[in-house]
Amino acid sequence: MAEKRFERHKQAWTSDEIQKLHRLAQKGVPLKQIAKALTRSEESVKKRAKADKLKIAKLH
Repeated sequence: MAEKRFERHKQAWTSDEIQKLHRLAQKGVPLKQIAKALTRSEESVKKRAKADKLKIAKLH
């Protein structure tokens, strides 16, 4: 399987993206789905969530 390429590599987060991340995290949406919704890598979402002290739901 080919590695996914993210067009948004190292781009700053917009306030809209941050708000969407907060909303999705509060709803209990899993990391993979949040990353897809924001067109960001899971690692990027994880870092931003940690910086904002958000809890991301586990898939289990």
